[in-house]
Amino acid sequence: MNFFDKLLTAIEQQNSLLYVALDPDPDRHILNRENPGGIEGDRFDIIEQWQEWLHFVIRETSELVCCYKLSFGFYLALGIPGLKLLEKILTLIPPHLPIILDTKHSDLNSGTVFARFVFEQLKVDACTLTPYAGLDQVAPFLVYPDKAVFILCATANSSASIIQEYPQPDQPLYLELVNASQTWGTPEQLGLEVGMVPDMLAKIRQAAPERLILLQGDIAEENDLTDIEDLMPLLSAGLSLNGSGLLLPIPPKLLEQENVSQGIKQLRDQINQERQQVIEGNPTCDLWLPDVCFLRHQPHRDLILQLYDIGCIIFGDHVQASGEIFPYYIDLRRIISTPQIFHQIVAAYAEILETLTFDRIAGIPYGSLPTATGLSLRLERPMIFPRKEVKAYGAGRLIEGHFQPGETIVVVDDILITGNSVMKGAEKLKSAGLKVDDIVVLIDHERGVKQRLKQNHYNAHAVLTLSEIAETLYESNRITEEQFNLF
Repeated sequence: MNFFDKLLTAIEQQNSLLYVALDPDPDRHILNRENPGGIEGDRFDIIEQWQEWLHFVIRETSELVCCYKLSFGFYLALGIPGLKLLEKILTLIPPHLPIILDTKHSDLNSGTVFARFVFEQLKVDACTLTPYAGLDQVAPFLVYPDKAVFILCATANSSASIIQEYPQPDQPLYLELVNASQTWGTPEQLGLEVGMVPDMLAKIRQAAPERLILLQGDIAEENDLTDIEDLMPLLSAGLSLNGSGLLLPIPPKLLEQENVSQGIKQLRDQINQERQQVIEGNPTCDLWLPDVCFLRHQPHRDLILQLYDIGCIIFGDHVQASGEIFPYYIDLRRIISTPQIFHQIVAAYAEILETLTFDRIAGIPYGSLPTATGLSLRLERPMIFPRKEVKAYGAGRLIEGHFQPGETIVVVDDILITGNSVMKGAEKLKSAGLKVDDIVVLIDHERGVKQRLKQNHYNAHAVLTLSEIAETLYESNRITEEQFNLF
């Protein structure tokens, strides 16, 4: 699972946008209460105390946060014992919660080896970079498709304004950096790190509406997230249209209270309450949000409702490719224009493909080619496709893309109604010496097509079934009983 999916899952499961900094910072937490000016004892005792404290923080917060952030500099300042402490703390964090290593790495020459250290040796999910060396600085970290980077684009440090707002406040350098960085990596791979300045945050959110923003802990603590007057402007400025896209730090003072988890839970609930108000008060919010409560768990419930809400399921007599007339029509070509839904669909396909054995992915023209492309990028598996018709000019290929005879191909299509089109595509692949065992679609009409494919030696897999779609829409009052009976 890549960082983005891991984070989205954690946000949903924990119902939280909060992260906690796991830093051995003596200015933030005094381990030796009898010595408020610092920590006494030898280095071994200090490391042991920090490990005990940070482990305590993890235990108190693991059900209330969506990720953890560790500042590399604090561990490095403790020398070799500090690096060992870092490795130990990483093992104590629950594996389902993503980890961001705050490195602010900025050296061009050591980028490749440092990326290898961060992602291969420490195995963290994301890191922060200072990107003023440009794309060449960031590129070594982007070659890890399941990882992510946050580039520092603006801070709350007052003395930074002379640089950040150059040449003038209405055309600041930090916005130029934001705009340039959006061509460096996808929203799943590249996020932005921003200081706690609402006006600046709002400008960045407007310039990058789809980017994940990591809000820095305020060094001066002038903004206190436990104060609603400070919290609300930050949420209004930084949340994306679906009420997410913003990671907020737990104030250090909450970690020093007698009841740590209670204080954090109150903050989380306050943020969620204000998130909802921000969403409801945003007239331009055109991203889909669920509006119905179900008693039964359905893994793809929200996806079904979104497909309906964007007009993919239409009622009325429609002629199918087979010549049959159905009282409804499922138009899946709309999904490519809605990134939120397209991302979920690719992820749902990927869950099935990850259980299969294959060498390459093949999309059936033309409807499933965008999905096959998305899966190829997501799973890092090469893609080919059989042409719908062979050109009388040019190379005249039947199969586009590179392949070797004897390789196993998984075929991706959008919908199973008769199975004719997908079997024709599979036969073209087999005629080129390729092996096809599995066919994966988004929707199965459940008209016995899976059995027909099985008789032709294909294993069919579907994300959704027509009956599942009909039941979900009916339970949610999206369709009437009469419409339900049409399926």
